[in-house]
Amino acid sequence: MIEVEDLIALVRNYNPHTDDGLIRNAYAYGLKMHEGQFRRSGEPYFTHPVAVAAILTEMRLDDATIVTALLHDTIEDTRASYAEVAGLFGEPIAELVDGVTKLTNLQLSSSETKQAENFRKLFMAMSKDLRVILVKLADRLHNMRTIKSMKPEKQAQKARETMEIYAPLAGRMGMQWMREELEDLAFKVLNPEARTSIIRRFVGLQKETGDVIPKISGDIRLLLEEAKIDADVFGRAKRPYSIWRKMEEKQLAFSRLSDIYGFRVITKTEAECYRVLGLIHHRWRAVPGRFKDYISQPKTNGYRSIHTTVSGRDGKRVEVQIRTRQMHEVAESGVAAHWAYKDGERSSNPFAVDPAQWITTLTERFGEGDHEEFLENVKLEMYSDQVFCFTPKGDVVKLPKGATPIDFAYAIHTRIGNSCVGAKVDGIRVPLWTRLKNGQSVQVITASGQRPQATWLDIVGTGRARAAIRKSLREEDRTRFVKLGAELARVAFEHVGRKVTDKALRTAARSLGLTDETEVLARLGSAEIASGDVIGVLYPELVHRREETVEPTRAVIGLGADQSFTRAGCCQPLPGERIVGITYRGRGVVIHSIDCPALEDVESEPERWVDLHWQGGQHPPVYTASLKVTISNDAGVLGHICTLVGQQRANISDLNFVDRKPDFYSLIIEVELRDMEHLHRLLTALEAETDVAQVERWRDLSRKP
Repeated sequence: MIEVEDLIALVRNYNPHTDDGLIRNAYAYGLKMHEGQFRRSGEPYFTHPVAVAAILTEMRLDDATIVTALLHDTIEDTRASYAEVAGLFGEPIAELVDGVTKLTNLQLSSSETKQAENFRKLFMAMSKDLRVILVKLADRLHNMRTIKSMKPEKQAQKARETMEIYAPLAGRMGMQWMREELEDLAFKVLNPEARTSIIRRFVGLQKETGDVIPKISGDIRLLLEEAKIDADVFGRAKRPYSIWRKMEEKQLAFSRLSDIYGFRVITKTEAECYRVLGLIHHRWRAVPGRFKDYISQPKTNGYRSIHTTVSGRDGKRVEVQIRTRQMHEVAESGVAAHWAYKDGERSSNPFAVDPAQWITTLTERFGEGDHEEFLENVKLEMYSDQVFCFTPKGDVVKLPKGATPIDFAYAIHTRIGNSCVGAKVDGIRVPLWTRLKNGQSVQVITASGQRPQATWLDIVGTGRARAAIRKSLREEDRTRFVKLGAELARVAFEHVGRKVTDKALRTAARSLGLTDETEVLARLGSAEIASGDVIGVLYPELVHRREETVEPTRAVIGLGADQSFTRAGCCQPLPGERIVGITYRGRGVVIHSIDCPALEDVESEPERWVDLHWQGGQHPPVYTASLKVTISNDAGVLGHICTLVGQQRANISDLNFVDRKPDFYSLIIEVELRDMEHLHRLLTALEAETDVAQVERWRDLSRKP
């Protein structure tokens, strides 16, 4: 375990004015509180907080963050209290310790908790003070370094959580070194065979070719010396997980993977960065499509550097990063550079991003909406790399890697995105699902009356676009719900012998505490209120009147005395729907819903059409309707869906699978229902289930009469 004086020496290396008394007191207090506690490895527990503090000294962080690391488990795991920590070390440090404690209690990958809701809490904690997540990331890094002492199932859980959440979060914060180490440590747990194979092949490659890193580093240094440029050159092999990911993404064998070496040139000035770039491109052949200038177009976390890939010694591809010393400090610390010390003073690095501004940018437009949508959008932002595209006027638009013209349109303005109908990239018309590349010029084509399509959600790559599309779709859903609610209200009023009017609906709205008649219809259409509730507040004397059950043979009004009817199998009309009858020789009258596509076949034979409508009253649940449902392929899901159908007082008469995939099933369920209101309630209940990806009424036109 690192002794207190050694820890203070680590801090004093970058901050000679450190409050060593504060650190000594925190060290002594933490040691006392954790006395008698041990890690699974058998070491004293306090070795962990001290190791976390030491990791944070590598990032040259302030005293408050170092003290928080020493105390970060005291409130959770010892008899220490918030009040006591605040009394001894001050309210700001107590708040930081409490924030880390709350993050520790968030089980972000547990199936037993609401991951999305907890993820929102994590970002709320970050928005208050980003140093909380810096301590948590260092805590996770040390735990991953010492993960062998955990049980195998716990190792796997922590490794998945690290790979899915903490590693990309560290990368999004600009701490790429931490991201790479976290990923590799998790990779070692989740796929040890693959990692061992990568290392074995890499060792074999070194035996064949020798250690090329000092050779290529020497070539670059010689080039700089000849040009009289004073710069530092570093080289390294990429980590096993980084190599594995590239093999998976490009579907390449290790023998065909070329750029597994990376080199970094640290210059004194920005102008020298571009001079070095010119020298390297003049000396070696640049690889097309592998150049990125993050100096002229920095990332949102403050990262600046030039990236290029060249065919170096013996034709081997190598990646070269070129940056100044100030840029390098931000590249190493990311957003944490805001608190970093240099030469004993808080850093005034011009490239360090204000943490408050950064967290606002990351979570922009995600304050509203449900937890799952927030989680999805923030993960999109965390995993993204950037491309830079131009408007026709030359303005730069930053987008994540994989973005499409729709993302570009929404990045300009929500109105432009909503009305987008097409796009030109570098003057050529392209499909809206085209993935944009660095440096392309994009022109968005709009049209009045255009609205976002639900399919766009599968195309876009930015959280901003997704949020805007979903908002527009919700507005369209409201319009659809109002229309459906009007139909449900008409049927309900007819059942009690009344006519629906705006005045009646406004009266019902006042009684139900709603804003107006439109809100009543929207709530009816979305099944938030029942038509019986509306009738009940207007005509309470009719609610208790026992409604006569309608015999199925007498369910339709408008037939002749000698006519019988059957329901069309193509549209399966239900009581409450507008219907029409079509006469067929030898079959009597077949009733269709008024919007059934099969009616086009008899459009030119008006003599066969019979004006019909459903009998008012309570219909029994004997009318079959088909639903197409897509559900997740998990144990117990189908049984749960069947139970849910039963809870809605609907009977399943048939069930057929139409598509089976490793992660989902699609099936057609035939259910017996009373009427349209019964159908709508069932659809709403199914849509609300997290295991149901999609549900819709299914009409099979192959069943035409």
